[in-house]
Amino acid sequence: MDALLRIRRSLLSVADRLSWLPPTMARVAIGVVFAGTGWGKLHNLDKITAFFADLGIPAPGFNAVLASSAELICGVLILAGLLTRLASIPLIVVMGVAILTAKRGDIGGVSDLLGFTETLYIVLLSWLATAGPGPLSLDRLALRALGATAEPQRPSSRAAPAHN
Repeated sequence: MDALLRIRRSLLSVADRLSWLPPTMARVAIGVVFAGTGWGKLHNLDKITAFFADLGIPAPGFNAVLASSAELICGVLILAGLLTRLASIPLIVVMGVAILTAKRGDIGGVSDLLGFTETLYIVLLSWLATAGPGPLSLDRLALRALGATAEPQRPSSRAAPAHN
């Protein structure tokens, strides 16, 4: 049993040292996707406006510019780790609208809904909005430059009960 506990402690120690990696990877993935789609949509506004009109979205021209701009600007902010929590919110809304309009007919049940890429984006964006961008971000650098503490202290995984 002692060997298992030592292995567990070692694995948790490695996980602690790598805790910067998941938020960074999530930010980069989400940021690249949304910056790219936003850029593409802004350069094809006629097609996006027509698509929004076909979906019955009100004021399709305005909403095409709004959604495309939100994707580009918020995607770049998240990629850089600047205002990550705030920038995640408009993208969650955009993905929610996408599911309610473009994907509505494809929803046959919960498993369909959970299988959408848009749902995965909402999950990742929700995590970034609540957990923050991680230590490798402009948010963290800005807080450090302002002399503020970056994040509230969280309990170490070493303090976790042995049954976890």
